[in-house]
This record gives sequence, C-alpha cells and structure tokens, in this order.
Amino acid sequence: MKSGEVSVLEVSAVPARFLIVDDHPLFREAIQLAVLVAYPEAKIVEATSIAGARTVIAGEGPFDLVLLDLTMPGTRGFEGLLELRTHHPKLPVVIVSALDDQQIIHQSMMYGAAGFIPKSARKDELAVAIQTVMSGQVYLPKDYTPPQKETPTASRSSFSARVATLTPQQLRVLMMLRQGKLNKQIAYELDVGETTVKAHVSEILRKLNVASRTQAVIEAQRIDFDAVARAQRDVDKPS
Repeated sequence: MKSGEVSVLEVSAVPARFLIVDDHPLFREAIQLAVLVAYPEAKIVEATSIAGARTVIAGEGPFDLVLLDLTMPGTRGFEGLLELRTHHPKLPVVIVSALDDQQIIHQSMMYGAAGFIPKSARKDELAVAIQTVMSGQVYLPKDYTPPQKETPTASRSSFSARVATLTPQQLRVLMMLRQGKLNKQIAYELDVGETTVKAHVSEILRKLNVASRTQAVIEAQRIDFDAVARAQRDVDKPS
C-alpha cells in the first residue's frame, strides 16, 4: 500500500471498537464514515460530552480508540483530554479538532494524545490517520512543526524540581491523587479532615503551577515518586 492510501483491513473475530466524542452531529457522521472506510465491521459508539463518554466507557467498554473533539459544552481547553487520560490512561485518544494551531497540536501531544487530526481533513485522510494510530503509531498533520522550546527531558526535570518542593504530606496526597482517590478517601487514609486535604491540594496546585488536580495527575504520572521521596528523606536526615 502506498503512503496515504487507505487499506481495508481483514475482518477479525472481534471488530475494532471506536468511541466518537463530539457534540456536532455532522462531524460525528463524517468521522463515523471515515472509520467505516478503514474498518467496515467496526463497532462505533457516540457521545456528546465528556461525562457521556465516561458513562459509555464504563457501561459499553472497552474501546480500541477514542476520537475526541476539544471544544464541547462543559469543558475548557484540554480538560476533556486530561480527564479521559487520567481515568483511562491505557485508552488511546486522538484529537479531531477544527483548532489546528501548531501550539494546540503540541499541547495535545504533551497531554498524552495519540494523534491529532484536523477536521478539515478529507474522509480518506481521516481514514488513513485512524489506521495509523490503530497500528500503534502517532498521527500528526503533515505541516506540523514542533515548537523549538525546552526538550521533554528538560520539561520533566523542571516539573520534578517543583514536585521536590512539596512537603512529605503533600507528596503523599499527590501520590493518592494519582491513584484516583477522592478527598474523602485521602482524608481517611491520612487520618485528617477533608478541609485539611483540600488545603493540601490547593497548595500542591500552586507549587506545581498547574490549573487543576486533573492536570496535576497527568503531569505527575511522568514522575518517579520513589526517587523524589528518597531525595526528601535524604534531606530530612540529621547531618
């Protein structure tokens, strides 16, 4: 198959399962048609919001791929992507958006998207992009150029340095947030009040320079907590 051509894949015993998350019926239909071009036997489910997507994943999952629009009612910025990545870290999510600015594409990939497909793409281009991601590769627009900023290693080091400023108790709270625990559960395990946990969370967000606990969790998934904890213990040792 030549590059850019769509191949109709062999029908397997278990058809591929896709979840389309978009509040515009016409775009949902266009994406569905593109999926069926490449995967004629595919099982396709639709959702019109992130809350609806989570309900569908819980009740009708698992899915092989989520095709997500960034701009939907009830979400701001990358909140939808961050929420799905937090609660379903092993589920690939591809952004299909009309917002194809270079920085938005870059930020989507930094937050764990498996690819970015502009809504301006033709049906055959959408199909090729979907096949690319389903084969385990990352799909990005041909004209995408990564911004010349700090390297991923430098970015991780910067975030790690901010994590290192957390107190031992704040670090424990962040580790529990990463595990998906609620404030009530954290309070019970640490034997403190929920008000204390909320105060810790607010301070964690401030120190890490992130806007939400969801973003903190996504970034924290890249950090070796054991290494940070060991470093803090070394600092706390009496000289």
